[in-house]
Parts: sequence; structure tokens; C-alpha cells
Amino acid sequence: MSEPQRETWCVTKPAVYSEGGVVTSQHVKASAIGAAVLRNGGNAVDAAVATGFALGVLEPWMSGIGGCGYLLVYLAATDDWRAVDFGVRASTVLDPADYPLQEGVGPDLFQWQSVHDDRNVNGPYSVAVPGHVAGLATALDRFGTLPFSELIAPAIELADGGLAVDWFASLKIASAAPLLSRYAESRRVYLPGGFTPVGEWGGPVPILSYGLLNETLRRLADAGPRDFYEGEIAARILGDASALGIRLTSGDLSGYDARVIPIDTFTYRDATIGMAPGLTAGPTFRDAMGRLEQRCGAAMSSQPNAEYVTAYAEVLTASYAQRFATLGDYDDSRAPTCTSHISVADRHGNVVALTQTLLSIFGSKVVLPQTGILMNNGVMWFDPRPGQPNSMAPGKRPLSNMCPVLIRGADGSRFALGASGGRRIMPAVLQLASGLVDFKMPVDHVLDVPRIDVSGSSRVAVDDRFDDSIISALRASFDIDVVQNRVYPNCFACPNVVGYDPAACRTMGAAFIMSPWAGACAE
Repeated sequence: MSEPQRETWCVTKPAVYSEGGVVTSQHVKASAIGAAVLRNGGNAVDAAVATGFALGVLEPWMSGIGGCGYLLVYLAATDDWRAVDFGVRASTVLDPADYPLQEGVGPDLFQWQSVHDDRNVNGPYSVAVPGHVAGLATALDRFGTLPFSELIAPAIELADGGLAVDWFASLKIASAAPLLSRYAESRRVYLPGGFTPVGEWGGPVPILSYGLLNETLRRLADAGPRDFYEGEIAARILGDASALGIRLTSGDLSGYDARVIPIDTFTYRDATIGMAPGLTAGPTFRDAMGRLEQRCGAAMSSQPNAEYVTAYAEVLTASYAQRFATLGDYDDSRAPTCTSHISVADRHGNVVALTQTLLSIFGSKVVLPQTGILMNNGVMWFDPRPGQPNSMAPGKRPLSNMCPVLIRGADGSRFALGASGGRRIMPAVLQLASGLVDFKMPVDHVLDVPRIDVSGSSRVAVDDRFDDSIISALRASFDIDVVQNRVYPNCFACPNVVGYDPAACRTMGAAFIMSPWAGACAE
């Protein structure tokens, strides 16, 4: 197999520093909206909510109100660590018999055993009960300060303006075009004329209408978030579900509530780390960090050396083996992933890590005609084989790969971090957490140093920017693939991070470097 064409550019993104707050996300316009909320008196949760709704419009293939997520918040005034769990649930009328197994593996993120017509991965049968609206509304109600209608207003304005399709958007749409073309409203919105929209040389970029998404968001602003689950929006969702064959009931929607729960915290070196509990990658992250602390002593250099990078590979291999044995997630991840991460720090020292997702790129690929909502493919998170720890069942919550993390240093410093990238998320977050705690790296440096990926396969992906001594040390113990950290397809996760320095009363943030859209914005 020939090597892919190398990308020859050198891309850097400096950190952003502020005496106010900082927001980072996978789209700089969404980060700017969150920073404006901080500037206008909102706190970190307010900013995360506004950024989350905006990001679902700006990057519709990654997340949105048809999806789900997980939010972690550290409240400085009360020293309180909290999580808002708004993951998907299987419908109460889900029937595992609707997903007959066949030979081979499917095209999903986890290489599950193949299901007839890939119906667990895309299309109406792949849709689970979405939690995004309930989750952000619950976070705002419990920890925010500003009205819901005010924070969703920027997303409405963005939806009114449509999607500007530059080269990066064209690339994302093209990657899912064969499946989007199967569904009438998806085809109408994203494939006008039946083709991926592409700008002409020297001309303006194409603008795509989101259908009725702007009206749906406006209705949410006017009627409130529960309308999504019990009101007019719910009725439209159910009408489309019935017409398209999506297994959702009025009880599925009206019975959905986001959960506010304590964050699981643990001590690593001299830091306290908070991670997402439950059916996330958080428990596996905690296991790996514990193994790393036992495996390596105090760092003696400014960034990971061969000993540390080899240790990363060892502990991630062991922790993923533990995850597969007990939680039901297995094999390696090859399919395009679809998740967004937002990190926020405000001037008061509050920090938020918010991961939101549609699961696969463009989720189920199904846009609902009466609402413009692009629906998740949450059923894909379940192991389709019966009798497994993560097998599908009516009303059940699946195992996910989301891994938002908060860190509080011994000096009172705070960090919020996370990533998109499917199973590659947790290995990236572990290496970032180690960089911040073990090596005291600045936030931009911790994003720029080379990483490895060990996420369940028998091979280790190694960034070719590592020096030869590290690559040789890894090759001595593992089967490795030396790869470039490209724009697309990316071989590693897409992280971002913010921090708060209490001594300087200063915040800082850095965004994923290899995305042309990701950015950090200061208050």
C-alpha cells in the first residue's frame, strides 16, 4: 500500500490569554459567541450552553439538538464538582429482533458484528432518544445565570443565515454523501441538485438552508426547552418519526430527563481530577491514569521522553483490555467520528468541559422534514450481539466514548479539557492530562506535542514528529504505524483545553491545531 500524500504545511495556533474568561471549541464563531456571553456577565455554564447550541448549527454533522452529551462543571465558590449526563437512551419500543446479525463486521465506529442493512448504524432504526436540549437546559437551570432564550438566540441567528460551505464543509458533506442521499430531506438540505456543494474558484461560498431548523430553535426560545419533549416540537418529531419508521414514542420524549450527578474525582500526583462517571470513557481514563502513576515516577524533562511515551502505550493497552472485558466495547475505530468538545473558564475560576455528539458523522443521516433536526444514531453505541454487557435493550443507556475532564492542581490552578474522535478521545485526554500535571506544559504546548493512539487495536499509531529514540522504543515493544497528524483523515483525536491561574487571576485556552475552524476566544 502506498503512503498517503504528505501535507507539507506547518500549522500552529498560539494560546489565548485573558483577565476575563476563555472559550475553546471546534468552531471559532461558536467560541466567540461563548466569549461574548462571558463579556456580558454570564458565567462558564452560560457560555458553554450558548456555545453548545451555536456549535450544533455551525458544525451540524458533529452535534446538535438531535444528539446528546456530557457536561462537567467545577464551581469555584462552593468547591463543587458536578456532572450533567444527557446521553441517549434506546426507545422503550426498541426490539433487538429488528437488528438481525449477519456475517462480517459493520461500518460503525466500533466494528461490531454486521447487522442487516447496517440499520443499527444509519437510517431510521439507528435513532435513539436525544438528550441535547434537556442536558443544556438542565445545566443552565442548575448552574447558569442567564435566560435560556437569550443563550439560544445566537444559534437562531446562525440558522437563519444558513450553512456557509467552504472547502472543509464540502469535505465533510462529501464524506457522508452516499448515505445522506438515501433520505429525502437530508438530500435536499445537504446535496442540492444531488451533489456535494462546492464553491467556484474566485466566487462566494455556497450557502445551504437548514430547512426548518431555525423555526424549531425559535420555538424552543419562545416555548422553552420542554417543548422539545412534550409540546409542539415533540409532536412534529413524532410525526416525522412515524412517517420515516423511527422507533420513538411520546413516552420516550416526555420521560426523558437529564441527570445531575456528582463527578467522580481521584488524586493523580498532586492534582485532583474529575471525570465523567458511568457509561462513558471516564472509568477507563481513571484506570489508565492510575496505572500511569504506578508505572512512572516524577517527570524529569519538559515533555514526555521514551519512558513516558512507552508507558502511555502500556497503560492504555491494559486499560482498554479491561474496558473490553467488562463494558462490552471492542476492536478498533476506523469510521469517521462525529463529536464536538467545548472547554470554558471564566474570570471567577469556574471551569466547564462539555462534550456533545451525534455519534457518527451526520449521525443517522436522517433530517426530520418538519423540524430540520438531524438525528443521532445512538443505537450504534450498543453491541448488537445478545448477552453482552452493552447489548441493546428497550429503554437502556449505551456505553459511550465521551471523556470530558476537569483538573485542579495543588496550587489551585484549574483546567477543563476533552476531545472528539470516538475511541481515540480517551488516549488523547490521558496524554493531555499527563502533560498538564506531570510536565506542567502551557496549554498551547500540550496540544502541539506529538501523541500516540492506543485505542483497542493490536497496533499503536505514532505521530511521525516524535524523535527517533521514542519511535525506536515503541517499535521494540509494539506493532506500530508511524503516521502524520493530518487535517483529514486525522489519525488522532481533536482536543482543546482551557485553564485558570489563580495566582495571576488569568485564564488561557488553546484549540485543536489541525482543524481550520477550531479556535479559542477571550472575553
